[in-house]
Amino acid sequence: MMDFQHVINSIHDDLKHEVNRGLVANYIPELSHIDANNFGIYLKLISGENFSVGHSNTPFSIQSISKVFALSMAFNFKGDQLWQRLDVEPSGDPFNHLSLLELENGIPRNPFINSGAIVIADILISQLDNPKADFLNYVRELANDNSINYNESVATSEKTTGFNNYAAANLLKSYGNLENKVEDVLDFYFHQCAIEMNCEQLTSAFFMFANHGVCLQNIKRLSSSQIKRINAIMLTCGFYDEAGEFAFEVGLPGKSGVGGGIVALLPNQFVISTWSPGLNPKGNSKIGMQALEAFTTKTKLSIF
Repeated sequence: MMDFQHVINSIHDDLKHEVNRGLVANYIPELSHIDANNFGIYLKLISGENFSVGHSNTPFSIQSISKVFALSMAFNFKGDQLWQRLDVEPSGDPFNHLSLLELENGIPRNPFINSGAIVIADILISQLDNPKADFLNYVRELANDNSINYNESVATSEKTTGFNNYAAANLLKSYGNLENKVEDVLDFYFHQCAIEMNCEQLTSAFFMFANHGVCLQNIKRLSSSQIKRINAIMLTCGFYDEAGEFAFEVGLPGKSGVGGGIVALLPNQFVISTWSPGLNPKGNSKIGMQALEAFTTKTKLSIF
């Protein structure tokens, strides 16, 4: 077997002293205090082996990575009816742009831009008895870890500064694509994004996306067809207007968040997470992108 520990150690050694680490997100005040020198990698093989290096056990705000969990939960509830309310096309725009939403009559381009994720949040609060608790429990079950929680300070920080998301939600409401109250949907959405996880927990929670919908607890959560579709959307839309670059350089389905986390996977083989909070101009972790490009280059493991 390949010496994966040596691979990730060498990547970590190469990048940990990189001077240009990107800029920590500052538009969410609670995220602006995070040390840009944090850097961790965690790799889990489908066969069961685990490898880690650096700050892989330090919790961070997963932000938009949570959109994959929300999508999987909503897809389970609604099946293909889901696609009546949002599309599966790359936007080509930053994650918070609203121009396409107006041009396309309130149908978000995909579930991973903010407007699409807000529609998913609306679906979930219509389906769940206790939306925030039920969603958190779902993520805990996927990761097989009950210690995962919301960071209430981050959720509050997002709520007090998230004017663009209020604009998106109100625009969706004006087009009839939001069934619940804007305040209720956004309260859920801000909490969803404020879940804190470390690289190990994130890798574990994403195990089912590399394992045909079967999670770590050996429960079949989604069909293989649904998992294939979610992975396809991750490949084409998981990195906003840098999705093409990630597919070109790394060649894996994945998802990023402005907390500096990235998770990526190769079906039937592995899940890998990185965390480095400094972001590039597109809002993706600068060091994380470089680490994953180095990983697929060194291992020659990608979907292509």
